[in-house]
Amino acid sequence: MIFNSHFLSIRRLIALSVLGLSCTAHAQTPTAQPLTPVEEPSTTILSDTLRYDDTKRESTFTGKVVMTRGLLTLSSDALSMREDSEGHQYGVATAEAGKRVFIRQVRPENFEVLEGVGLKANYDGKNETFDLIGQAVVTRYICGKHFDTVSGQQVRYNQKTDVYQAFSGPDSFNPDGRVRSVAQPKARTDAAIAACRAAQANNPAPALTPATPPVVSPSR
Repeated sequence: MIFNSHFLSIRRLIALSVLGLSCTAHAQTPTAQPLTPVEEPSTTILSDTLRYDDTKRESTFTGKVVMTRGLLTLSSDALSMREDSEGHQYGVATAEAGKRVFIRQVRPENFEVLEGVGLKANYDGKNETFDLIGQAVVTRYICGKHFDTVSGQQVRYNQKTDVYQAFSGPDSFNPDGRVRSVAQPKARTDAAIAACRAAQANNPAPALTPATPPVVSPSR
């Protein structure tokens, strides 16, 4: 099943996740300064172990891996990244049995939180594709309320073609193995954002910040 601009908000999650997986292998301290259009956020990766092979241009993080890049958070049991001779970057995040890779993107300007889970997450920098594989689900929340969801065995976003795809299969999140998508009308989404903005104006609250994600177990 193929989706295009109808799922623009969910597509942003995939695109922003790509930015996170294409980070450098060395952890850095997040900057406290406001970001300008030409700046990129710092990346921090926490893990129990790190193995870096300079010859092969490969880094492997294992054990309760939590990567943060701006307002993006990725949680997995292992994260490996490599760069080929042409400078293309590739990343693979995996989870132990009974868990799933977790990706969370906060978009405070629209009161949105976008979350994706899968048994594995792959990024291919050469072909500019990002995949969530196995019991894959992408969900959008507005002002803390559930709005849009797409699920299947695999979801993929292609940056070159701007096409978002979801595939059925025996390892789908859904019991029948098929793709399932639920999307709210744009008018309802716009109304929810406006209501949340008005509520915040009357009762200012701290800006949304990424939190360390919980362990996500598969459920059918």
